Amino acid sequence: MVVLKDKVDLYDSRGALIESEVPLGLISPLENAVIQKISSLAKRTIAVDLNGIENSVRTGKVGGKGYRIRGKEIDIPIVDRAEDIASMVKDMVCVREDDDTDVRIIAGGKRMAVTVPSKRMNAGVEYTTGFTTVAAAVTQTIVDLFNIDMFNASMVKAAVWGRYPQTIDFMGSNLKSILDVPQRNEGVGYALRNIMSNHIVALTGKNAMESAALSSIFEQTAMFETGDAIGGYERYHLLGLAYQGLNANNMVYEMVKENGKSGTVGTVIESLMERAIEDKIIFVDETYPSGFKVYGTKDMPLWNAYAAAGMLAAVLVNTGAARASQGVPSTILYFNDLLEHETGLPGVDFGKAMGTSVGMSFFSHSIYGGGGPGLFHGNHVVTRHSKGFLTPVIAAGCSLDAGTQMFSPEMTSGIVNEVFGVIPEFSQPLENVANDAKQAMGGM
Repeated sequence: MVVLKDKVDLYDSRGALIESEVPLGLISPLENAVIQKISSLAKRTIAVDLNGIENSVRTGKVGGKGYRIRGKEIDIPIVDRAEDIASMVKDMVCVREDDDTDVRIIAGGKRMAVTVPSKRMNAGVEYTTGFTTVAAAVTQTIVDLFNIDMFNASMVKAAVWGRYPQTIDFMGSNLKSILDVPQRNEGVGYALRNIMSNHIVALTGKNAMESAALSSIFEQTAMFETGDAIGGYERYHLLGLAYQGLNANNMVYEMVKENGKSGTVGTVIESLMERAIEDKIIFVDETYPSGFKVYGTKDMPLWNAYAAAGMLAAVLVNTGAARASQGVPSTILYFNDLLEHETGLPGVDFGKAMGTSVGMSFFSHSIYGGGGPGLFHGNHVVTRHSKGFLTPVIAAGCSLDAGTQMFSPEMTSGIVNEVFGVIPEFSQPLENVANDAKQAMGGM
């Protein structure tokens, strides 16, 4: 067992102290109940677009864009019978009457949120149990409720499941999970990394600090699944989660406040340096004849956490000024480049954040791209290389975007906001994680 002696002060997204001297282990995914609930809800909760299913079977448009089966249209009032569908699905999905199954009708019957009981998830080994359970239950419910015959039941199935199993994913499905299918994960343990930044922006209602927190929770929790946060590296990732994701010691908030009015990426680095020197995280190791100072540190994981917090602050200042997220990768690049030249120490994630940002600039909106940073995630072939520290700043920057992306969160993630955004653990993770740690301290 790794012994973590670090303690941090936890603040909310507006710079108000929640609890002082919190042991670092209490924000770990291994201990924090809210982080564990976030992971649980991510795999157990499925959004069902009832209005989409109704339109699909009514028009014969199933299986994805451009597909329509004429002569197989079925006109049934699915939205009008939403309450009946919800009741039947709940009866079918639950294991026991008093378990943690939850079925909610949203948007006047147009949407439905289904949370599969933990017992079903624990009975298997794949997180896809949530999706497949709900898809099967919704399909069977509609067939039974509207007496669909055997010749037309396949249309209902196609409207719910999409083109699967002809495709590896559920192309054209009217169900939505914030997790993608395992076949699309770049490696083992990547499920929580495969949530695009626009989804996170939608989940938190475009709150930049909360977006950074939620993205950091997903990323750093994934590190425990990939094997990166084991042994000596556990503290490395937990410090990153604390300082970059959870605004530990109010660092991110204070640096943004200091530089928000007229600051630049460079002045954020000045603020970071002042704080790191004052806190004795870094010290002058050597002074060259020119007067240039090379800094050293006796705690590289803590320096990395400080640098990661500074990188987030720089993106918030720069993107906040432009109200455009296209500058996120270049801000990551030049923040780290300037920081390495200023200190002689490694940039965030030992240079991997800076290196990743070069490819991201090219693929997101430069010569090659056109999508925008909001489509990227920790599983993307371009942005997967910095583990835990890059996507939180992307999500935060996209939260401040004023609609300049070709694919906005409203376009890509509307149903995610409707269904998942009302869950407090998703919409306000920073405060909820900190409050759980505070509560745990009371029992120590």
